[in-house]
Amino acid sequence: MCQTGKQEKIDALFSLIAGIDNVEDCRALFDDLCTIKEIENMAERVYAAKLLMEGKTYNQIMADSDISSATLSRVSRCVQYGRGYSKLLK
Repeated sequence: MCQTGKQEKIDALFSLIAGIDNVEDCRALFDDLCTIKEIENMAERVYAAKLLMEGKTYNQIMADSDISSATLSRVSRCVQYGRGYSKLLK
C-alpha cells in the first residue's frame, strides 16, 4: 500500500493555511484541527514572541501571559534564530 509521505502531508496543511483569506475561515479550520487548549497555547507563543521583539523581559512576559519559562525560552530561541516570527511579526 502506498502512503503519502509525512512531508507531503505537512506541505498540504501549510498550503491549505496559506490559502485562507479571512479570519473566520481560519478560525473554523483551526477549530476543526485543534483543541481549544492547543489554540490558546499557540496564541500565547505568538503573543510572547511579539513582546520579546518589543524588548520586554522574561519576567514582564511571564507576568502578562500564561506561558511557562521553558516555553518562553523556546520562543525566545525562535525569535533570535528562527525564520518565522521576525518575518511575520512586525
